[in-house]
Amino acid sequence: MSKLPLTSLAFALQQAALINVAVFAGQSLADGLLGRVDPLARPAVQDLVYGSLRQYGRGDFFLSRLLSKPLAAEEIRALLLVAIYRLETRPDAAHTVVDQAVVAAGVMAEGRFRSLVNAVLRNFLRQQAALNTDLAADELASSQHPDWWLAQLQTAYPNDWPAIVAVGNAPPPMALRVNLRRIGRDEYQQRLSGVDIASTPIDEAGLMLDKPVGVDRLPGFFDGLVSVQDPGAQRTASLLDPQPGSRVLDACAAPGGKTAHLLERAELDLLALDLKPSRCRRIEENLARLGLQAGVKAADCAKLNLWWDGRPFDAVLADVPCTASGVVRRNPDAKWLRRETDIASFAASQARILDALWQVVRPGGKLLYVTCSVFPAENTEQIGLFLARQPLARRCHEEQLLPTAEHDGFFYCLLEKRD
Repeated sequence: MSKLPLTSLAFALQQAALINVAVFAGQSLADGLLGRVDPLARPAVQDLVYGSLRQYGRGDFFLSRLLSKPLAAEEIRALLLVAIYRLETRPDAAHTVVDQAVVAAGVMAEGRFRSLVNAVLRNFLRQQAALNTDLAADELASSQHPDWWLAQLQTAYPNDWPAIVAVGNAPPPMALRVNLRRIGRDEYQQRLSGVDIASTPIDEAGLMLDKPVGVDRLPGFFDGLVSVQDPGAQRTASLLDPQPGSRVLDACAAPGGKTAHLLERAELDLLALDLKPSRCRRIEENLARLGLQAGVKAADCAKLNLWWDGRPFDAVLADVPCTASGVVRRNPDAKWLRRETDIASFAASQARILDALWQVVRPGGKLLYVTCSVFPAENTEQIGLFLARQPLARRCHEEQLLPTAEHDGFFYCLLEKRD
């Protein structure tokens, strides 16, 4: 239990630092690390965690110049990284940030590093211009991506990699998917305007917000009028496009956004699978909020004997586990948790899932393979190998969406099983 006031910047800095220590030790933000923070302080802590992780490469470079030797106390190093992020984003409050970081240091590591934290942050402010000049000359540090990740992008996208890196280091946009079973897209946009939330229409059911807001500000969110979903992810339902009455499988469904979108477009006999019961509960909660129904089952989709009743599906969605390299701005911890060897590990798992799910597609049916990755081994190369193994598979459509300011990065390949 922290001795610091919940609403103080010192508390937010301390909690963000402790969460980052957990991330550096191998935990994912998806494990609910932020959920352990008091709701009153959570928005401030979340901003510091996500911002400092997006800019970790930058902060790490600065500390390499500001510290004469490696800092053994991981929580203090994390505190310095979080404080430097705050100093860069709130230069007008530099004095307060330094003061509050020192206060936070007073309740961490038995208070032994208060003087060091004060000295390092003040040196950062004095040397900031020179440090930024040095950073600009260092391609790896300024990219704020691991060296192996950068090499993958440079090889795959020799012209586009700088833009991909820049997007990955920026805060993500916020887009909505209107539940067209409940309300029209234009009508909902008017409701947003009525509460001073500006938006722009995208595709058939989407709205891009000018600025992100909390879901509690969205009219009718808890009544199922709208969901938060990236425009790139909204491509899924229109690409698979199952016909009303179809038997559909969403094989890796949690948290249920794509499942719900399919059901919002048509009445379907849909089964949603996911590996963990806790993730299945999230699917059920999302469907309940939106007033939708589907079968939900906890199972490994690749182990057909555990869940398949032998009846083939007209359409299968395989939104497979991947490196998440296309959504790194939403998952900034992924850059530092992943290892280059993970690409091959994910690719092997994806191949196993593809081969298993292909067996449940009826002749003439469709399978949509989806990743939120930009690495070819998980995408175009994966599909090439699959087509070589499966002579009855026909590639109907394939696209690699690179992340931009408007949408995240996704790969889609629609496959048809020949009769």
